[in-house]
Amino acid sequence: MNVLIRSIFALTLTLFGTVQVANAQAANISPVAQHGKLSVVGQHIRDQNRQITSLAGPSFFWSNTGWGQDRFYTAGAVETFAKDWNAGIVRAAMGAQNDGSYLDDENGNITRVQTIIDAAIANGLYVIVDWHSHQAERDTAKAVEFFTAVANAYGHTPNLIYEIYNEPLNTTDWATDVKPYAETVISAIRKVDPDNLIIVGTTSWAQDVDTAADDPITGQSNILYSLHFYAATHKKDLRKRAEYAIGKGLPLIISEWGSVTYSGDGLMDEKSTHKWMGFAKKHGLSHLNWSVSDKDETASMFKPGASSNGGWTTQDLTPSGRMVRDIMRDW
Repeated sequence: MNVLIRSIFALTLTLFGTVQVANAQAANISPVAQHGKLSVVGQHIRDQNRQITSLAGPSFFWSNTGWGQDRFYTAGAVETFAKDWNAGIVRAAMGAQNDGSYLDDENGNITRVQTIIDAAIANGLYVIVDWHSHQAERDTAKAVEFFTAVANAYGHTPNLIYEIYNEPLNTTDWATDVKPYAETVISAIRKVDPDNLIIVGTTSWAQDVDTAADDPITGQSNILYSLHFYAATHKKDLRKRAEYAIGKGLPLIISEWGSVTYSGDGLMDEKSTHKWMGFAKKHGLSHLNWSVSDKDETASMFKPGASSNGGWTTQDLTPSGRMVRDIMRDW
């Protein structure tokens, strides 16, 4: 990791004490103020009072430089999600493959992700820092480098949650690819941060939770496994697989979901979305909607040209965005 990035994180460590005190005074009923340090007990996330904790929030789009949606990585966007949408958690999708990703532009991507982390802390939200890749095992050393730096800068806060692999492909093997990668990255994080939550991606775009349930990571605590769905495509068959995993005691988090087809576009299926929300409530699962974007696709929350800095009105929202806002507000 280059000198500039190390210095950015060092400055964060110096300044964070002031931010934390100000946040505690200004937002003493924020999600983090209410729930405090999270842990995994059995198959659930539980808070400092040992209560099952289910959080709802948005996932930002790929952070990649030049992709157009990096403009939403602003403090104002996070503040609006916190104060107007009633979000309890946000997800920063650090682009970790393709042009403009962390692998090409460390400084740009780390600055954007740090903006989201700092804004989440300032607003008392939990924040997932996601290594947004479909082939993360190809860049294990880079993932270790990145998450070690994040852990050093923010691992002492209760806000931080690590997501070390977004969506392994359906051609990626759990036992020989994903699990060894995860064990390596988890070990690196735990050298710095012994107890914040870590999310492990499951194969077939975070759908093979049944496979992970049959061969979970052992010897580590506070580990979750990702379940992703797109409501117009994934229905009762995926819920059945998730029920199997839950029945075996696997702790799940819906770290990404959409109201549309798996492509991020196409039909918005409101009926299926509400079935999934009922499933999440039944099992106490946290969930994050894809995505904070004005890209011309139906998964986007915003119409083209919406402000990057929050303060959105109903007129700025797509049909999916309006439904997602209502879900968050009522969660």
